[in-house]
Amino acid sequence: MSSERLAALLDEYAELEKRLADPAIHADQNTARRVGRRYAELVGLYKAAGELEQARADLVAARELAAEDPAFGEEADSIAATLPALEERLAELLIPRDPHDAKDVIIEIKAGEGGEESALFAGDLLRMYTRYAERHGWLTEVIDAQDSDLGGVKDVSLAIKTKGVPDGGNGVWSRLKWEGGVHRVQRVPVTESQGRIHTSAAGVLVLPEAEDVDVTIDPNELRIDVFRSSGPGGQSVNTTDSAVRITHLPTGVVVSCQNEKSQLQNREQAMRILRARLLAVAQEQADAAASDARKAQVRTVDRSERIRTYNFPQNRITDHRIGYTAYNLDLALAGELDGVLDALAEADRAARLAGDTELTRR
Repeated sequence: MSSERLAALLDEYAELEKRLADPAIHADQNTARRVGRRYAELVGLYKAAGELEQARADLVAARELAAEDPAFGEEADSIAATLPALEERLAELLIPRDPHDAKDVIIEIKAGEGGEESALFAGDLLRMYTRYAERHGWLTEVIDAQDSDLGGVKDVSLAIKTKGVPDGGNGVWSRLKWEGGVHRVQRVPVTESQGRIHTSAAGVLVLPEAEDVDVTIDPNELRIDVFRSSGPGGQSVNTTDSAVRITHLPTGVVVSCQNEKSQLQNREQAMRILRARLLAVAQEQADAAASDARKAQVRTVDRSERIRTYNFPQNRITDHRIGYTAYNLDLALAGELDGVLDALAEADRAARLAGDTELTRR
């Protein structure tokens, strides 16, 4: 356990507590929210350190009393027995956590191989994440979507937000960051007349939503094009050039948005997605290992590049990264994802304790 790191984090906690007590900070809601999130991340550490310190003080006192009265020996032994668990808890909290855990997310879902069936499956994933968010009291917003002819989605961007400051600094990213990758479905498509099981896939990309302070964008480095919105089948659904495509020239990142009726609204939504993508790019550049993990999310939306399989005939959901299998696919698609997400979180916890951050960054 690093005493220097603990002391530094406790000093940071005390400083954040002072800042939040100053009414002036609440004049800037973005700053107040950011400071509040960091404060929430450190509350658990502060409490765990306090409990351990108190237990150690109680043990010293009990042993002193036991020297005079043996009756206190049992109490001293009882207190001593609690120390290993308290020390383990504090050691776990001292492990550097994912810096984005308190953040909201933008989830991008793209249909892949499988044609219309893949688009229908992408729509299933969209509903699954929306329902999961609703179960947790989170807010959802479809930023942009391209629907398919049969009611699926070819491409959709979904923002998911917590209400206020998340408890313990555990925001949406802390739960959904492992969802990035290729999701494979095995079922009889509605377009299949012979009753044969088909396999198709959809790609999911999870991005922590960036705030203005996270990413600086030079307007001179943007190329902004406007065009008419189109619906399923490519037909125009607008008579004005309201859709917006933004290209970030230094990185080549391209974002388009056509959901809103006005060009200004589409531009604002596209900038949200762009900031999130540029934040991910910045993270990759800061950490080469993180780059490898991000590439592993969605290299190609190919049926073989999968992290999870949804098998309808067996009502089975399997996460291939950790060997998790459950036969409650119907419940998972209805938003009951905590089983697989808890398993992923536990695998991540074990990896972090072992000094391996591969699963954490994926």
